[in-house]
Amino acid sequence: MGRIKTKLKRNLFGLTLFFVGVIFGSLFISNIVAQGPFDKALEIAKARGLSPEAVENALKTYHPTGVKDEYIMFSSGGHSGQVIVIGIPSMRILKYIGVFTPEPWQGWGFDAENKKVLQGTYCDELRAKLTWADTHHPALSETNGDYDGQYLFIGDKANSRLAVIDLRDFETKQVVCNPLGYSNHGAAFVTPNSEYIIEPSQYAVPQGGKYAPLSEYAEKYRGYITFWYFDRKQGRIVPEKSFAVEVPPYWQDLCDAGKLASYGYAFCNSFNSEMATGKPVGSPNPFFEIGASQNDMDYLHIVNWKKAEELVAKGNFKEVVGIGGFKFKVIPLEIAAKERILVFTPEPKSPHGVDVSPDGKWIVVGGKLDTHATVYSIEKIKKAIEQGDFAGKDRFGVPIIDFKKSVEAQVPIGLGPLHTVFDNRGFAYTSVFIESVVAKWQVGTWKLVEKLPVHYNIGHIAAAEGDTVSPDGKWVVALNKWSIDRFATVGPLHPQNFQLIDISGDKMKLVYDMPIPLGEPHYAQIIKADKLKPWTVYPEVGWDPVVQKKSPYGTELGKERIERKGNTVYVYATAIRSHFTPEIIEVNEGDRVVMYITNVERARDATHGFALGGYNINLSIEPGEVGVVEFVASKPGVFPFYCSEFCSALHLEMAGYLIVKPKK
Repeated sequence: MGRIKTKLKRNLFGLTLFFVGVIFGSLFISNIVAQGPFDKALEIAKARGLSPEAVENALKTYHPTGVKDEYIMFSSGGHSGQVIVIGIPSMRILKYIGVFTPEPWQGWGFDAENKKVLQGTYCDELRAKLTWADTHHPALSETNGDYDGQYLFIGDKANSRLAVIDLRDFETKQVVCNPLGYSNHGAAFVTPNSEYIIEPSQYAVPQGGKYAPLSEYAEKYRGYITFWYFDRKQGRIVPEKSFAVEVPPYWQDLCDAGKLASYGYAFCNSFNSEMATGKPVGSPNPFFEIGASQNDMDYLHIVNWKKAEELVAKGNFKEVVGIGGFKFKVIPLEIAAKERILVFTPEPKSPHGVDVSPDGKWIVVGGKLDTHATVYSIEKIKKAIEQGDFAGKDRFGVPIIDFKKSVEAQVPIGLGPLHTVFDNRGFAYTSVFIESVVAKWQVGTWKLVEKLPVHYNIGHIAAAEGDTVSPDGKWVVALNKWSIDRFATVGPLHPQNFQLIDISGDKMKLVYDMPIPLGEPHYAQIIKADKLKPWTVYPEVGWDPVVQKKSPYGTELGKERIERKGNTVYVYATAIRSHFTPEIIEVNEGDRVVMYITNVERARDATHGFALGGYNINLSIEPGEVGVVEFVASKPGVFPFYCSEFCSALHLEMAGYLIVKPKK
């Protein structure tokens, strides 16, 4: 028995040595095999003059084909009037979302139904015809202070409009005009459960678009902070359930909604507390840039929107007949001040940024002409309001909390602080415009930790889930106003520059530059990609994307037809690879033509277009969608139409003729 055990031990020892040899041999051979590609990579890096740090940065952002990003960033498109969708960390542009301006590839603004969306709700004659916008401040819908991936809201600064985008199909569903004025800046910001979308005005005007001379500025001009009620079930803003708080004619700027400790409050910057009225020709008055920058302090607007909501429910408001004759609920300034719905506290010179910390305890303000991030305490603010502890009132009767009794700290971070975002480790990151840096500082100790130069003149800043109650950290994006020498010269108008910053370590690291070739983006939000649940095709064939349900005008295969009712011709058509049915359409000169084109395909790569020459019509009809065309056949002739998406090998054959017969 002992001999058997000894023999087994020897065999086991031998087997162990054998397998260890196999493993180490395999590793050795693998290392030799891998050495070739590794050497090749080093040769490429050396030939391009790339440092080890540059190679590391490239590895952080590179995504092989088919590998998707961990985060999605929604950025305003500035003057383009659109939204830019960007993958993080690859910094790949994934899509432009048509919002306030026509976008031909998506057929946005060309389909008869989305034309109506573009014309807007509560929009007067002027704004119903607009073809440009200055998009500012996208805001993702939230549940309990976290992004939920359902909707995106964005404002148009130039024309005081607000849009709702459904993230199931990344398309705009509603455009709303504010009847109280023609400009905003701080739109859009959402309350923690998306109860309201906050839109403050920018430049004070006589309320409702009326006329008053500048000599009556203090008496007749006013600002407004609008709380648009959002019906999540319908996916629509409801103007009839919305309201505004009237505010003095200081120029309101950006806002943020309180959360957790500060839930129920909204905080808005303002400047021009001097109430400067500009320099008419021949006047000794100073220009706005001087007149509106005299005071060392302006006013942080503290709005108790929960209390305002209660007042409105009790009927304690006035109904203002606004621009276009649309009526709107407004809490008058005197009531807002008396009920302490509106309270002020001083904020540093020419502020342009107010951001609430993840726990809701701190409100951070940046003053463009200051050198600090000024941190306010919601606990101190609430205490002062409850106790009526005010330093006085402004000329309009609004209570003012003493600066020292509302402020927790001032963090010296550099000249021109603007916007602040947060990470998951207790750090804040503030964009510093004049100094062109991102400043990292610690919440609680109020100590500056580090500055990172960016290129150039950083404006807004975004962090991964950085506006929520639970930020992720990992990445910050600097939204820089100019690129200057970062990219190839493309004329005197330079692209903007988005710079990706790795914040996962102890030191911030700049890892990627991304040129933005359209508009000047204002703000962005970064959401975890897995929170988004977009469709790949519409749920059913015959889908109406505007109302997100099946259309009564959808057409089944074999049921295509042309019907005439008086001078209106209705065409019920289908699109399938690789033909339209019908593909020959005959009408008379002067006929009104309405076409319902149903994409009956279910494959995700089967988008069809419909382009009609001479009539300024191009649709993008995704699988299952019903596209709608409406026009008057005003000129006799033969007009080709075709599928404008390369859909198959016989794509060029997917065409037809509109034949317009001349009047007899």
